[in-house]
Amino acid sequence: MTHPLDKSATDLAADLAARRIGALELTEAAIARIEERDPPLNAVVVRDFDRARDAAMAADAAIARGKTGPLLGVPMTVKESNNVAGLRTTWGVELFGHWTAPTDAVAVERLKSAGAIILGKTNVPPFLADWQSDNVIYGRSQNPWNLERTPGGSSGGAAAAVASGMSPIELGSDIGGSIRVPSAFCGLYGHKPTWELVPSRGHQPPGTDSNAVPLAVVGPIARTADDLDLVLGVIAGPTEDLAKAYSLDLPKARGATLADYRVLVIDSHPIAATDNEIRGALHTLAGKLERAGVWVARESALLPDLESLHHLYGGMLNAVLSRGSPNPAPLTAHGWMDMQDGQLVTRRAFARLFEDFDVILAPTYGRTAYPHDARPQDERTHLIDNQETPYFDQLAWPGIATLANLPATAAPVGLSTDGMPIGVQIIGPAFEDRTTIHFARLMEQAFGGFRFPPGYN
Repeated sequence: MTHPLDKSATDLAADLAARRIGALELTEAAIARIEERDPPLNAVVVRDFDRARDAAMAADAAIARGKTGPLLGVPMTVKESNNVAGLRTTWGVELFGHWTAPTDAVAVERLKSAGAIILGKTNVPPFLADWQSDNVIYGRSQNPWNLERTPGGSSGGAAAAVASGMSPIELGSDIGGSIRVPSAFCGLYGHKPTWELVPSRGHQPPGTDSNAVPLAVVGPIARTADDLDLVLGVIAGPTEDLAKAYSLDLPKARGATLADYRVLVIDSHPIAATDNEIRGALHTLAGKLERAGVWVARESALLPDLESLHHLYGGMLNAVLSRGSPNPAPLTAHGWMDMQDGQLVTRRAFARLFEDFDVILAPTYGRTAYPHDARPQDERTHLIDNQETPYFDQLAWPGIATLANLPATAAPVGLSTDGMPIGVQIIGPAFEDRTTIHFARLMEQAFGGFRFPPGYN
């Protein structure tokens, strides 16, 4: 018999609406799973079970009255860096260790309004600045596929919680692959939305209230592409002030079937070394797509220069991440404006490329989930095809979509020879988020998708 938490959020919402299961029953099952499965994973580090039970009872009463909602009664977790009223938000940093959020982040508020039950919050690295999720407040999170490996970061606890069946969906965030990399490392689907398609208010360092952070987004992590679509529909759209003049009208996916798509495949990068197994999985996927009728190209003169793109992205990223630090990156206002101009040129180049292509397929990261590494970041390397390579060169793969503010959907495509998940990212045109998610859905239907790690189903 299938455990209810093994189902997708879409199926759970349907079961709840049809009263095949109750919200409190489902929430208790989720709590029991967390208590049973989380000790070796250390993923759900802030727990709010009492309020979750209260919210579940309220959801059951609302369903009995005939109320409906996209996520009414569905339990879930959210990344620790998202504000949840009454819970602490630390970003994994002792300086913020006792700060409690007075209000919900916009995305969290929308999830609650859609009926979601917030069980708690999941682990992150300090300042969200690593592909490992380890900090002095909560400790280290492990990958359910192999406890000796990282689940990724900075939404690492989020990915571990979803992959292990403790939570059907998650709210993560991404500026350097922080949704896409954990999704790839744990065999999940994750969506980095077009910049500010989902308002990021309430996802700033604790105690601050700033404008939208350049490059940074919040978005969903799930076990199915359908669930990405479901959650995106809940959290996307302008904030109240902008909604006075603007409403959301996302275009439909460009194609209904795989054969409708024109795909550019990129399997190498001048900056980021890429393991032969990752490239091999992408090559195998491209062959499957061609046999399914997809028009596949492996190069295009329209693709912006990836090395120049990476250096521009790195400059903007350093400026964003160093704000408020004791040693901020020196930068003039005109220097920042010059980088914004370069970003605009890149966005226009991709807009032209997407006249000839519908999506780009690329590695999410240059290797699979790697063993925990406690060395200082500037001393770390990756072993890729038996060669030591610089750790942060891997920013180059997620940086392609991030710099250009493009949507990108991570999707699982198989396992490595040592049994770790391999993922790809599907990059699409600005504000055509439904295209990348639907392409992931079509791949899932044609070739298979998420599978639970051994011992977790």
